[in-house]
Amino acid sequence: MFTFSQYLGFLLFLTILTMGFWLMFFLVGFVSYWVGGASWEAYKEKKAKKQEEQSA
Repeated sequence: MFTFSQYLGFLLFLTILTMGFWLMFFLVGFVSYWVGGASWEAYKEKKAKKQEEQSA
């Protein structure tokens, strides 16, 4: 059916595929967290600047 080298090649393919999937999963989560945090900080700065202008 399969030779040992074909089996090792298949396992290597599955390992690389799985590592790529989890890396993509991690990066998507991290980038969305980063963009969300940056936009939240920009919103807070804009709100603070607006309140400062109104009180001054």
